[in-house]
Order: sequence, then structure tokens, then C-alpha cells
Amino acid sequence: MTGSHRSGGRTRPPVDYSDPNLTLDAGEDRWAWRARLRRNRATHLVWRTAVGVVGGVVTVAGLIMVPAPGPGWLVVFFGLLILASEFEFAQRWLDFARHHVSRWNDWIMDQAVWVRGVVALGTLLIVWAVIWGYLAWAGIPPFVPRWAQDLLTQVPGVD
Repeated sequence: MTGSHRSGGRTRPPVDYSDPNLTLDAGEDRWAWRARLRRNRATHLVWRTAVGVVGGVVTVAGLIMVPAPGPGWLVVFFGLLILASEFEFAQRWLDFARHHVSRWNDWIMDQAVWVRGVVALGTLLIVWAVIWGYLAWAGIPPFVPRWAQDLLTQVPGVD
């Protein structure tokens, strides 16, 4: 999967995925300070470990947030972005996700306004159903302000 990628009108240089290394090499890094870290075996190991732990925690937190209301997928992609700064497997996943999100965006923008409206309405209904399901299952969280609790208790199925 090599080749140039278009993103927002810009062409990014091709990424070579045939490299057997798990991490990016010093020569593949665009930032001089990180390339210096990679040239020293000890600092490279510490850096790689820190990036792996932080990126992994952010990605897992995002995956936990996906079914709950909130920015789950955004956090997952941010975690992949952190991991992709060091690990080639995450770069492949991120390129895969970028490609498919770009295809989806191109497709939806080519549709008539009413189709985009139906998709937006469907998305809104799914988000509403997830929020309602969560509140019906777990109840109203105690941190919700009193005025919002009063409104939510009027929704059928929410206590």
C-alpha cells in the first residue's frame, strides 16, 4: 500500500509499508529532535515505550467511550495519531481510517441535500437512542444539574 495520498488538496509523500521494522526509522522522521532520540538505543526505547503507553491508553479510553455519548471515535483517532507518530502498524490503521473517512465524505458531499439531511437525521436519532438507552439503563447521573434532571425525568423510561 504505497503511493501518494491526497488530503484536503495536498499530496502527502508515499509511506513505505514494506519496511520490516515495527517502528519508524530515524531517516523516516520529519522532526530532527525525534530523529536524534531514535539514533540512541536507550532514548529510543524510553520514547517508544512512552508513546506506546500514552497512545494505547488514549485509544482504549476512546474505545470505551464509543458506545457511550461523547467523542469516542474522535478520541480513538487521536490515540491512533499518537501511536502512528512512532509505530508503523498504527500508521497503516490511521491511513486506512483516513482513506475510508475521506471516501465517505466525498460520497456524502456528492449526494443531494435531502439525502444529506436524511443521513444527518438518522445520525441524530441514533445518538438520541444511545443517550436514552443509557439513561434508561443507568439512570440520571448525579452530576447533572437539578433543572436538567427535572426535564429528563419527563422523558418516558428515564427515572
